[in-house]
Amino acid sequence: MRNTETLLNWEKLVKKQLKTEDDIYSILKKNNLEGIDVKPFYDSIHKALINLPKVEESTHLVSHYDPSLEEDVFAFILDHNVEDLEQKTIFINNKDLAGHISPEENDNYFSLIDVFDENEGSIDDQLAKELLAKDFKRNICVDISLHQNAGAAIYQQLGIALAKTKELVEVYGSDILNKIIFRMAIGGNYFFEIAKIRAFKLIFNQLSKEYGLDDIPYIFSETSLRNKAVSDHENNLIRSTLEIAAAMIGGSDAVFSNNYLIGKKGTKNSEEISFKQQIVLAYESILNVFEDASNGSYYIEDITQQIAEKSWAFFVEIEEKGGYLQLLKEGSMQRKIYDHAIEEQKWVQEGKIKLIGVNLYPKLDITMSIDDLYNEKEIKAVRWAEMFE
Repeated sequence: MRNTETLLNWEKLVKKQLKTEDDIYSILKKNNLEGIDVKPFYDSIHKALINLPKVEESTHLVSHYDPSLEEDVFAFILDHNVEDLEQKTIFINNKDLAGHISPEENDNYFSLIDVFDENEGSIDDQLAKELLAKDFKRNICVDISLHQNAGAAIYQQLGIALAKTKELVEVYGSDILNKIIFRMAIGGNYFFEIAKIRAFKLIFNQLSKEYGLDDIPYIFSETSLRNKAVSDHENNLIRSTLEIAAAMIGGSDAVFSNNYLIGKKGTKNSEEISFKQQIVLAYESILNVFEDASNGSYYIEDITQQIAEKSWAFFVEIEEKGGYLQLLKEGSMQRKIYDHAIEEQKWVQEGKIKLIGVNLYPKLDITMSIDDLYNEKEIKAVRWAEMFE
């Protein structure tokens, strides 16, 4: 129910603060590249969304493997074989390593290997079948972290995730839905990223119902590279902390912090600090145990609904035009992501998107043009700050 008196009192106070009798909503309105309608004040919600749980009871805190962390860390990303880790949750990030793991050893194993070839517009069928033959908890990774780091809009990322899922179902059947792990990069738009995770749960659940199921997606979230810079590494650390918080609040099943040192090889100390962001948020703020911590927030509920609707519409558009792989082969999917990435980069150049130490209180000057950074025929990761470096 709308509290009319509360709304009127708020409007009166804002007019007083702004010293105006004009329409305050046009003054306070802020545009965003996602096309989401954000109100300056929320006193109600049209329809409360369902509370979708996580697959995991508590969010896995994931680190790159290091022998010194074996006693304290329970989930690792592995790029090479390590013996005697049966009690750990393992995320495999290497094709060769996945091939060497025998079925009886891997009841705590997850694959982070994407079977899609974005350049060829195809699925690596042999790799997919080899992974599906493994007794992993989740065998196939649908990776949309690349798309976020390439500059895709949130609704594009989620629509692509569904479209890639649909491609897998058409080849391997609907049983694959509970064998997929979704790898997402979480950007710096804090509340939108919380809503992104929640919205994806809604639309994935909706897709699963098309096949007579009622599944919840397994979401592996990691910090974005797109908003990081080679200078002021401490700012990178602050940004990634907020991203991990958004991932946990949104209801991710696993979270991973990329190294905050950009442009140079990470050190053992920087890897440890990056991981300990998760420890602070989980054990000091207890963010990793909630199924849907933001449920009931009018603002987040509203933008979650809008993102879900836009993402589903984009998914339907992809399907009507032949599917994700077909659009990749045509080059039109690359163009859609390119168009949004270019617009986003212009906002960075103009200061509408602010990065401290880069375009706000800058230490760097523009050294590259937008055209130098992007290619409309390729989906590739680009950091905003690259044009200043």
